[in-house]
Amino acid sequence: MDVLQQTMAILLVFGLLGGSLWWLRRRGFAGLAVARRPASRRLQYLERLPLGPQHMLHLVRVGDAELLLSSSPSGCVLIEKCSQKAIQ
Repeated sequence: MDVLQQTMAILLVFGLLGGSLWWLRRRGFAGLAVARRPASRRLQYLERLPLGPQHMLHLVRVGDAELLLSSSPSGCVLIEKCSQKAIQ
């Protein structure tokens, strides 16, 4: 009986959290929108792909070139450089 009671309490808490988040989003206080920077900037951060707890791939645009970078605790390494015209 204790397991059922604990499960119901956890579900109630998750329900209250979900309802609060829904209410805050409707009021405009909470949102998951990512701030977009204007396209006129020369340096743009396009994407990030986590490979593990401390290793990531980053896709960055500098002018017309896109750079694929790898980051780890030991530093950053340029993996690939390509122009936008080659991608399209």
